[in-house]
Amino acid sequence: MFLLLLLCLAIAPGIAISVFVYWRDKFDKEPLYLLVKCFLLGLLSIIPAIIIELVSEKVFGVIVRTNGLNVAFHSFIIVGLSEEWSKYIFLCGFAYPKSDFNEPYDGITYSVMISMGFATLENLMYVVNGGFSVAIMRMFLSVPAHATFGMIMGYYVGLAKFRNNSFRLRLTGLVAAVFFHGAFDFCLLIDSTPIIILGAIVSLIIGIILSLKAIKHHSIISPFNPTVSSEIQDDSLLHF
Repeated sequence: MFLLLLLCLAIAPGIAISVFVYWRDKFDKEPLYLLVKCFLLGLLSIIPAIIIELVSEKVFGVIVRTNGLNVAFHSFIIVGLSEEWSKYIFLCGFAYPKSDFNEPYDGITYSVMISMGFATLENLMYVVNGGFSVAIMRMFLSVPAHATFGMIMGYYVGLAKFRNNSFRLRLTGLVAAVFFHGAFDFCLLIDSTPIIILGAIVSLIIGIILSLKAIKHHSIISPFNPTVSSEIQDDSLLHF
């Protein structure tokens, strides 16, 4: 019974966030089968990330929490880059070419579905080993953080689909997600209680604010939004 409770606590946050993002798509909701596929691909995306992280530990050694530079390298390059790149290749390789990807908000939708698949499987592994306290902590910190990384990446990938400089925008989305992921992990991994508590929370709050702004912006500029002219839509693409 207790194990069942842990499993529910591990799975529920990713599902809840996925439903929220789907609900916020006001004008042209994506097919459920594509969203399920993206979520499942998110589960698979953890495999290349784990392989990269294990190889990196063999090459560079394990993290030294008292060494700021070591923690930064581990957080931004080994963990942040490997995990966000793993999500990115499935987002751009599978969802991006789909004909149903027909408005900027779809970048956020598909990116979050992949991110929540990744975060849910990661959460299951941590919660089964760590127990109830880990489940609660990750419900309010790690899983929402993964969602914000996905929304920020998806914001730029959504723009890229409908702009000429698509590669630069996609790359910007990847770099931005890696930056926020690295900053969040750095605050959690450094050997400093104030930074762990305040830094992680502050970085998460900033990520949430930017994510909600991204959702609002892409909803406004949707070509399916009957209240916004095409001129306003085009001009709005320049602002975030």
